[in-house]
Amino acid sequence: MADLTIQATKRDILGKKTRFLRRQGITPTHLFGHGLESLHLQCDTAKLKRIIAQAGTTRLIALEIDADEQPRSVFIREIQRDAIGEQLLHVDFYQVRKREKIKADIPIVLVSEAPAMQLKGRMLTHTLTSLSIECLPDKLPPQIEVDLSPLEKVEQAIYVRDIILSPDITVFTDPDQMVVKVSEARVVEEVAAEVEAPAEETPAEEPEQKQR
Repeated sequence: MADLTIQATKRDILGKKTRFLRRQGITPTHLFGHGLESLHLQCDTAKLKRIIAQAGTTRLIALEIDADEQPRSVFIREIQRDAIGEQLLHVDFYQVRKREKIKADIPIVLVSEAPAMQLKGRMLTHTLTSLSIECLPDKLPPQIEVDLSPLEKVEQAIYVRDIILSPDITVFTDPDQMVVKVSEARVVEEVAAEVEAPAEETPAEEPEQKQR
């Protein structure tokens, strides 16, 4: 059972009229899934924002619908906000089957410190920010942690093949793809342009004076 729970009720208000729901602190939501009948739902906006902050799009949520006897296992599939990014407009929930594997892109989080970075003039380059995996819904990790402590020397790197995951998880990202690397920082030396001194002006010859 998912450890995050959100309540929802069925929604009859559709289209442009949903703006009246938002004014009341209610966010329109939608539930869909493979081979399942989709439902128009609504959730309390404040509670939904807290769930979004905790779950993101990679953590399993128990969605309790007023007419259901059992909660549904869902992920947040899409979040719509206004142009400013403050008001929550709409959220899509995707219902999963616990015995059916799903694919997802899981964010990579760097943890600990690289010993090679203790010296000045070093640069840490993080080139891969997520990993494409497949597993059962309850095995899906919210994030994948990559330990930087093995990076003891400059030019050392960690690749996808170096990441150790549960045997229940299948990785689709290229194993030879680099995740993070320590390298020498390139120092760009600015060469001052030589300014030529202006040539000395030759004094103008004085006109000859005629003798009287």
